Amino acid sequence: MLTKVLIIILAVIVLLVLWGVSVYNSMVGLRNRVKNGWSQIDVLLKQRADLIPNLVETVKGYAGHESGTLTAVTQARAGAVQAAAASAASNDGSRAVAMRAQAENKLSGALVNLLATAEAYPDLKANQNFLDLQGQLSDLEQKIAYARQFYNDVTQKYNTRIQQVPSNIIAALFHFRESQYFEAEPAAREVPKVDFSK
Repeated sequence: MLTKVLIIILAVIVLLVLWGVSVYNSMVGLRNRVKNGWSQIDVLLKQRADLIPNLVETVKGYAGHESGTLTAVTQARAGAVQAAAASAASNDGSRAVAMRAQAENKLSGALVNLLATAEAYPDLKANQNFLDLQGQLSDLEQKIAYARQFYNDVTQKYNTRIQQVPSNIIAALFHFRESQYFEAEPAAREVPKVDFSK
């Protein structure tokens, strides 16, 4: 009788250990998918940052007197590059995502203003180099939007897994931390105002 009880207890312990290993491994997998999602966003944002100087120079050739818009784009790009470096060096993942998202949202707004400004210059809109750069930028923006969606989806799954009972016990034991979503700032949700009367 004692051996049957001992066997049952050992079986329960083995099942709990196997469950714990399974939960731990699934959380590690989700955490790595979150990191991969962030890396994909990072690559696309770097490509966008590399494309912007060419776009600014092309616009500058046709709309040189739009220096305020060009300066805003250049400054926003510099801020995004600086935020990328700071987020790469940061140990606080959620703060790094928030900093990077803020800088990238500012850059996106500046690019919208630049492209809106370009609409006022028919010669620029007909320039093949500008059209190619605009097409590349549009393609990158679509990829960035998809990568953000993927990142946020996988972040939601990861955060849910960490918070759900009983996997939250394993998460607490092994110090799994919630990941930040890549969110637009409230100002970025507003429709930009374009004024061609100037």
